[in-house]
Order: sequence, then structure tokens, then C-alpha cells
Amino acid sequence: MRVRSLGILLLISSFAASAFAADRAIQNGIDVWSTAGDGSTFVDFSQAPIPAGFFCSGSAPFTAKVAFQGVPLATDNNKALGNTDTIVQRLDNAVFNKRGMAVTRTQVRALSLKSVKPIETGCGKFEATVRLDGVQPVTQMVIHRVNEKGGTFSGPLWLNVRVSFTPVGQTSREALEVPMAVRFRDSTQYPWRVKSITPEVTGFVRVDTDGDGVLDTYLPGTSNFFAGVLTRGSLEKSYTTCHLSNGCQHCTTCALCQEP
Repeated sequence: MRVRSLGILLLISSFAASAFAADRAIQNGIDVWSTAGDGSTFVDFSQAPIPAGFFCSGSAPFTAKVAFQGVPLATDNNKALGNTDTIVQRLDNAVFNKRGMAVTRTQVRALSLKSVKPIETGCGKFEATVRLDGVQPVTQMVIHRVNEKGGTFSGPLWLNVRVSFTPVGQTSREALEVPMAVRFRDSTQYPWRVKSITPEVTGFVRVDTDGDGVLDTYLPGTSNFFAGVLTRGSLEKSYTTCHLSNGCQHCTTCALCQEP
């Protein structure tokens, strides 16, 4: 009986230690992403054609699909964010309830994309870029903790952008711009892992959030949350997350994570 009681006590202690080891909250901070130029990130203008006459007088409506790749964001510390081209900020501390669920508000804070290759039009070639346009909408992220190592998260992302078309090999370099409201719907459950048991805020970094060449915004560190990292046993690897909206898709991987 003593042996059985001791076993039960050890089991209870083990569960208690596991629960204590897991952070009770995800600290607010940023999630940093990089975008590959493999064709998985694109804007399909056949869904919402650019009107005739946009590129030059008499140009036809533009209905092509344009593939994009990431351009590392300009910062005041080149080593701070690696090859990050997209930043999403978690605005609140997310406290887990007894079911292992937590909620925080999210906002896209920086974006830097360019076309994989110049696009062809009846008015010559143009390079396309995508940047944020003005104040960005706020959405909600739901975080589910599976165990002390991490779990899954999901949520919509809304952003307002401008797509700029800059002439290539022409006398004029004046960009033509198209504003777009992109509403990525609530997505699949994506993985996350704990960055460290004790939250370690990595400080602040100043970032050019809108691609105008000016470092305009201080953003916080990544806290105790690594989004887009798949953990299986002792192995970890970056996981590609894809958000899809009408005619738009953006696929990213964790910018500061390493493959096993």
C-alpha cells in the first residue's frame, strides 16, 4: 500500500511539475517571417483587374498573376531580425485558461515584398512591390497549448497595402500605385513552440515599416513565443504558413528559426 501511495504521489508531483514548467501566459511581442520567391506568394489580378489605361494610354486591363518574394526589412540593427520581411505584432499578453486556450490581438506592422521578376505589359516592363498602407486593422489570434513545449495557433490577418509598379529600363521611374485591402480569413491551425521557460524580451528594434527608406517605428522583441515551428519529439523545423484571400496568397516561414 505504501509503494502504491508513493507511486501516486510521484505521479501527481510529475503532473504538477509539468504544469508549473509551462508558462501561464504568452508575453506580447512580435512574430517575424520570411517569404520565399517560389511562386507560393502571389497576387492574381484576374480576380480584380487593374483598369485599362493604368500603365500608359491605351494599355489593356491587367489580369496576370504576379509572384512575389521577400525583401529584408531595413532596421537599425542588421542582425536583429535576420531576413525578416513580414512582422506581425501580438499586442496583449495571452493568458491560458484551464483548457489551454489563450487569446491576443494581432496587427501586421511591417511588410516588404517585390515581384520575383519584372512583369510584362504593353507599356514595357515594371517591377512590382508591396508595402503597408497607413494604419493597419487589428484582428484576433487564438493560441492552443498542447503541452509545455507548445501547441497551435490560428486567426485571420487583415492588412491594407499598396502595390507599386516601377518602370524598368524607361526614362521615367515614377511608380504607379494600386491600394488593396487584403483580408486573410481565419486559417488552419499552425504550430508554435515556447522560446524559453522564462520570458526573455529581446529589446526593441527600429524598423522601416512602410518601405519609404525611413526607420519609423520601434517594435518589441519576440518574447517567449516562436510561431511557425513544428516540434516532433526532439526534432524541430520551420513550418510554412499560408494565408489565402480573394486572389492573394502569402506563404511565410519563421525568419529566426533554424532547420534541424
